[in-house]
Amino acid sequence: MQLHQLSPKHNRSSRKRIGRGGNKGTYSGRGVKGQKSRSGRKPRPGFAGGDTTLAQRLPKQRGQTGKIDIKKGVKLARLRVKPITFNLKEIEKHFKTGEIVSPASLLNKGLIDKMKGRIPKVKILSQGGIKKDLKFRKVSLSKSTKTIVDKASGPTKSKPKPKTKTKKTK
Repeated sequence: MQLHQLSPKHNRSSRKRIGRGGNKGTYSGRGVKGQKSRSGRKPRPGFAGGDTTLAQRLPKQRGQTGKIDIKKGVKLARLRVKPITFNLKEIEKHFKTGEIVSPASLLNKGLIDKMKGRIPKVKILSQGGIKKDLKFRKVSLSKSTKTIVDKASGPTKSKPKPKTKTKKTK
């Protein structure tokens, strides 16, 4: 067998040349004139030929999030992070009588993980109930949880709200 006797496995099909008559006609589905009828460059993605571009139609981030106040040198507003929630039945299962329930103790027991190097905020919800005498520190409790805990282990300590300065009116 010699080189000229070899034949390809698949038939070679030539590329369809458009705009030369035949089935598709003279314009071959490209319309008459204009940028899109010509070969070569095409309109960039997102450009809608005079219409509002895709970038302009997408929603934008609004508000003061992440902006820095030059005078104070601090961030004005941070994105609000939701606390990690636990039900009383989960707390009852993992803690013994007299123990302190705090974000640090939850971290030590492996119930929560650090987020971006910090211990996250924790909120306790009332599902399940509690019979043990537990102390709650640095966690937020829902209203129904507070009543359940007060009945089981006495009143809970809550941080006093900071006093806000009121403007004097003349």
